[in-house]
Amino acid sequence: MNFDQIITDLKNKVFHPVYFLAGDEPYFIDELSDYIENNILSEAEKSFDQTVFYGRDADAQTIFNAARRFPMMSAHQVIIVKEAQNVRDLIKEDSGKGKSALLNYLDNPQRNTLLVFCYKYKKLDKRTALAKALAKKAVFFESAKLYENKIPEWINKYLQTKQYSIHPKAAVLLAEYLGSDLSKIANELDKLMISIPPKSEINLDDIQKNIGISKDYNVFELHDAFGRKNVLKINQIINYFAADPREHPLVMTIGTLGNYFSKLMLYHSLSDKSKGSVASALGVNPYFVADYERAARNYSLGKIKSIFSYLREYDLKSKGYENVSADENELLRELAFKIIH
Repeated sequence: MNFDQIITDLKNKVFHPVYFLAGDEPYFIDELSDYIENNILSEAEKSFDQTVFYGRDADAQTIFNAARRFPMMSAHQVIIVKEAQNVRDLIKEDSGKGKSALLNYLDNPQRNTLLVFCYKYKKLDKRTALAKALAKKAVFFESAKLYENKIPEWINKYLQTKQYSIHPKAAVLLAEYLGSDLSKIANELDKLMISIPPKSEINLDDIQKNIGISKDYNVFELHDAFGRKNVLKINQIINYFAADPREHPLVMTIGTLGNYFSKLMLYHSLSDKSKGSVASALGVNPYFVADYERAARNYSLGKIKSIFSYLREYDLKSKGYENVSADENELLRELAFKIIH
C-alpha cells in the first residue's frame, strides 16, 4: 500500500490492526505515524487509549501485551512504537517456537487496536516469512529515498497540498541547495509559506529573500551559463562562489557539473527528442527541455566526452592530487576554460 492510499483510508476511518512502516526515508514514516497519533482519537480518548513506546525502552512482550488489551473509552486504541528497529526481540525468531514475536501477533491481532511500528532506516528482506505475512495481514509500507531528480516534483506536490505553487526554476534551485532530506525541505517550505500569501506562486525572488539562496549566482545558473557558453556569466558566478568557498565547495560544484553533462550526453543518445520524451528520459521538468536542446548544439558528443576527463582531472586536483598551489577559484577557472573552449 502506498502513502496516499494509507492516508486516504485513515481519513475515511478504514483502520487496520497492524501498520509496519519501514525504510530509509524517515519523512514518510513520520508523516503517517504523526497523522495516526494526532487524528484517530480525541484528546480525551488519548489519555486512556493511546500509548507511545520507544524502541530502546520497550521489549516485544510489553508491546504486544498492551496491544492485546481492549480499548477503554473509544472504539479503538492506538499504540505507536517509535524507533521500532531498536526493539531487539521484535523480529528475531524464537528458538523454541520458531516464530518472531511479531509474526505470532500477526496470526491473531487485536482488531480494536491500531498497532503502528516505525521501523526507520532499515528494510525487511521481502523473501522472509515475516515480510510475506506483513504484506498479507498488515499495512506494510516501505519508505524509500527519493532520487534527486524527483525532489523538485515532490516540492511541487507538497506545496499544492498547502494551496501554493512554485516556478519550476525555483523548485530546482531549492532541490539543489537543500539536498534530498525531505524533512529539512518541508521545514524550509513551511517557514517560507509564512511570508507568502496563500494560493501564490513561489518564485526565485521569494527564495532569495526568505531563504537566502541567490537567484542569480547558484549552481543551477552556472549550468545554464555553461549551456549557453556565456563566458561573462560563468566568471561572475565563479567569483561569487570564490567569495564563500565553504558554501560552494569545488568538489560539490564539479559533482553537479558531472550530473549536468551526463544528462546532456543522454540527450544526444535519444532517438525521440520530443519534449515529453526528453523530459522523461532526463528526469527534468518539460520547462527545461529547451535548455538542453540549446546546450546540445553547443557541445558535441565528442566534446562532452572530453569534458568528463576534465571533470575527473579537476576533481582529483581539488583533493590535492598533482596540485601544489592552485586554490579552488583558480582550479574552477581553469576547468571552465577547458569546458567552453
